[in-house]
Amino acid sequence: MVKISGVMGESAAYACGVRSGDQLIAINGNEINDVLDYRFYLAERIVTLSLLRDGCEFSVTIKKKRYDDIGLDFETPLMDKKHSCANKCIFCFVDQMPSGLRDSLYFKDDDSRLSFLHGNYITMTNLTDKDVARIIKMRFSPINISVHTTNPELRVRMMKNKRAGEVLRYMYDLKAAGLTMHAQIVLCKGINDGAELERTMRELSELYPELDSVSVVPCGMTKFREGLYPIEDFTAEEAGQVIDEVDSFAVPFKTEHGGRLFFVSDEFYLKAGRDIPDADYYEDYPQLENGVGMLRSLYDEFGESVKDIASDLSKLRLNHKISLVTGVAAYPLICKMCERLETVFGKLKINIYKIINNFFGESITVSGLLTGKDICEQLDGKDLGEALFIPPNTLRSGDDVFLCGMHVPEMSERLGVPVRVSGEDGFAFTEAIRDFLAEAEWNGAVSGTDA
Repeated sequence: MVKISGVMGESAAYACGVRSGDQLIAINGNEINDVLDYRFYLAERIVTLSLLRDGCEFSVTIKKKRYDDIGLDFETPLMDKKHSCANKCIFCFVDQMPSGLRDSLYFKDDDSRLSFLHGNYITMTNLTDKDVARIIKMRFSPINISVHTTNPELRVRMMKNKRAGEVLRYMYDLKAAGLTMHAQIVLCKGINDGAELERTMRELSELYPELDSVSVVPCGMTKFREGLYPIEDFTAEEAGQVIDEVDSFAVPFKTEHGGRLFFVSDEFYLKAGRDIPDADYYEDYPQLENGVGMLRSLYDEFGESVKDIASDLSKLRLNHKISLVTGVAAYPLICKMCERLETVFGKLKINIYKIINNFFGESITVSGLLTGKDICEQLDGKDLGEALFIPPNTLRSGDDVFLCGMHVPEMSERLGVPVRVSGEDGFAFTEAIRDFLAEAEWNGAVSGTDA
């Protein structure tokens, strides 16, 4: 039973007398506990809602198109509390967070519903046989699973959860049901690499094709690891060895089955000093959100977008200067992209600033973990031109706040320049700059002054 927090006016539910504050007990006789129950049982042409109001039960029947919504809102998106993680993983990034950040950053979720709805990864250690049966019944797919190792004893030691080994069997249940899975291996030097990684790849390959892709990503380590399990970073040579080991399995696998199954994250290539592979390596980019192929996708999309907008801004009348920040990892690629933009647009100058992550430690090189504090401190006194562009992943999704709590307007005020978001992908990156320049050209034309 879940509480209805709102009913859209003129919706099917409102027309049938459902009101905010009512308790939804069941749909077509099926108990409703969360959003997945709700969505699954709502997908019928005729639905009978069992409801509770002021201690009295009543029901309404709604006729609709099969997948149409009926206009109900609930107190939380899940209609329930998030399921928290029951593990104490030796590589957990949340455990490496300093104090003083917003509360949501310290919550460890391990929720199969979020895996289905938003692509979050789960470890399966808080699932029961009943939970897995529900996943299969409702055809939740794809499911994203943090595997790390298929050695049951090692998985228990890495995750510090006595169920970590036994729950691996659930992947075989999901395969038997024909549900698609994606997996990740967080690789820790000297722990689950080498022979253990080879074993994991071999055993996971048994789950193909229902297991559609597996990413191999390095353990992220901040400077706040005092008292935690000792883990060393991969050297450049060792990162190259990881790439070669994965390829030695994935390349023959692709020859036999048509897909490589195992993908190495961009971080390993950057650490090894190797070129990011061509797009063919990433097939359909199944692990893009896990940092696999992100730089290749960004650059290729950028190349296409430059062609599309070249005619828009090839005749800039005014001289423009803007600035852009990026993390250490993407800096060489961003420089290459901006050089091309300067060539295409002629009267455009872009100052690119590589931001060192002093907040979390210099070993953290991705832009998504940059803080407003580091950006402001390192840009103090720098030539920022007419506007500063920041990567969108430095901000909380759907908001204008950095990890450190600084808001975009505060950064703009401190640096004395408008701050803009550069876009989620290669197309949005170019379009954000194009839109700013078009606006600046218009303002310049109106004022009659050169920028």
